[in-house]
Order: sequence, then C-alpha cells, then structure tokens
Amino acid sequence: MIIVSGFNVYPNEVEDVVVAHPEVIEAAAVGVPDETNGETIKLFVVARSQNLDAETLRAWCRKELAAYKVPKLIEFRDELPKTNVGKVLRRELRDDKGETTLSPR
Repeated sequence: MIIVSGFNVYPNEVEDVVVAHPEVIEAAAVGVPDETNGETIKLFVVARSQNLDAETLRAWCRKELAAYKVPKLIEFRDELPKTNVGKVLRRELRDDKGETTLSPR
C-alpha cells in the first residue's frame, strides 16, 4: 500500500487502470518518498511503442482515478523485473535508482 497525503492507494488499482490503455503491455506502481506528501506514486511502464508518453498516461489515469492516485513519476522500461513465477518485483523497482521521467518521452 502507498500512503499519499494520508490516503491509502493500492498499487493494483493504479496498475489495472494503466494496463487498460491500448498502448501499455504491463505496469507496476510503487511508492517513493516525498517530502510534502509522505509518498508519491511512481509508475513503471512497458509500452507497445515509442509513441506513448507520460502525459498521455496521466490524462488516461485522470479519467478513472482520484487526483491523488494519478502517478506523478513515470518511467518507461523495456521489461520489469520478475520472480521465477512471473510476479513483478516491486521492491527491486522501488530500490532502483533509475531514470525518472517527469515529462513526455
């Protein structure tokens, strides 16, 4: 669970909305520390094409989610780390110091 400004956000809820976008193959949401909100949502996305950008995904999320559940940070990746049975390793993503995309690709 991610706690944003005192509100509980379940990663699966955000991920379900994002993967419903036709250009998204898979996604994972994690909480990262934020000085003002406690935590903020960071989204890792595997896209079908290079045409998908962060602002398009945010607009998609705004249609289905409350404002505090819309990811502030979005990082595009070629693949997500997984266990042997195919479960996404969120802890690895959270601990990774990779590039963060705040603006469109």
